[in-house]
Amino acid sequence: MAARIVVAGASMAGLRAAEQLRAAGFTGAITLIGDEPHMPYNRPPLSKEVLAGKAPFDSLAFRPRASVADVEWRLGTRVTAARLAERTVELADGERLAFDGLVIATGMRPRRLRCSGPAAGRHTVRTLADAQGLRAALTRPGVRVVVVGAGFIGCEVAATAVGLGAAEVTVVDTEPLPMLRPLGELPARLLLRRHEERGVRFALGTGVTAFEGDAHVTGVVLGDGRVLPADVVVEAVGSVANTEWLAGNGLDLTDGVLTDALLRAGGLPYAVAVGDVARFPNARYDGVPRRVEHWSIPGDTAKRAARTLAAHLAGADPDPAPFAPFPTFWSDQHDFRLQSFGAPSLGLDDIRVLAGDPDGGPAGDAVMGYHADGRLVGVLALGGPAAASGAARYRAELLQQPAPSTQHA
Repeated sequence: MAARIVVAGASMAGLRAAEQLRAAGFTGAITLIGDEPHMPYNRPPLSKEVLAGKAPFDSLAFRPRASVADVEWRLGTRVTAARLAERTVELADGERLAFDGLVIATGMRPRRLRCSGPAAGRHTVRTLADAQGLRAALTRPGVRVVVVGAGFIGCEVAATAVGLGAAEVTVVDTEPLPMLRPLGELPARLLLRRHEERGVRFALGTGVTAFEGDAHVTGVVLGDGRVLPADVVVEAVGSVANTEWLAGNGLDLTDGVLTDALLRAGGLPYAVAVGDVARFPNARYDGVPRRVEHWSIPGDTAKRAARTLAAHLAGADPDPAPFAPFPTFWSDQHDFRLQSFGAPSLGLDDIRVLAGDPDGGPAGDAVMGYHADGRLVGVLALGGPAAASGAARYRAELLQQPAPSTQHA
């Protein structure tokens, strides 16, 4: 009997895994299971173009490769449990599916605030339905918006809300600067200035303790005692890995699914993890397992994991080459872009201006380098096209650097 692979998660990572399984020579059955009713689509525009009304859903949907035309799609349902030793998964309706190989691609979901007060008027941005509901709320005249969380999603939503003409947009965060943890102090200060110059207000160094209102949110109570009037609240306070369905299988689910350098979950040759949910070592840097929520990672992990799984099912040895993906990300906010190459998070203590003038007023573009032990590990551009081009010049340097250690499976 031909082998069967179940892909738990039908977003970008699941789609790329199916495509890469075919590319790796797997010809058996593939079943993709996803809780949304939609075929896989591009999520980054949800907090920007979709929210601004500039991108219809048809423009977001990925076009699957012809090689996966024969795969089975189970949409509008989800995997609720797995018995890895028995090689079965259970769906929300109680159906059990047997597999020879499993791809874990269940991704993340938004973290929610646990505060007293009404739920109506509180939004997250993860799915198309989320973005559509939030857009309807933001386009009401005179709307007052409070965004809780000054990370990527929070800053993007704030910028979009200002562009839509919201009467007030305030970003709340317990940190003293927006995007401080992923970017570091210098870029965070520049980002704060740019947002404030464009009309975004900030309440930093404090959190949210409660929401006011009866049936619908009318205000946000802060830890310092202030109350911010609000018609719309956006909760952008991080993500939670969708791993509950894997409990009881002996896997390390501390932060996503811990894998080895072959993307094998718990060392099992027939179960791999891909995308946001995978916590894997990167031989390009220090080999410490980390989750990476960047757009390029689903494709990188899918390629590696597919080769691992296809080799196992074919009775062959896995690819022994070190797994060393090169992270990249970008974030469009207002009329400027953040563009990054490499791993800035590893060099937050040594940030240097490589090009541009960060103190040059509203148009002060800058390229900043992140260093660890004197070694350039990441580059960030803040500004317009010239800044992005400036950062791209360091891409080759970052790619050519030898890894400090080689991680083998």
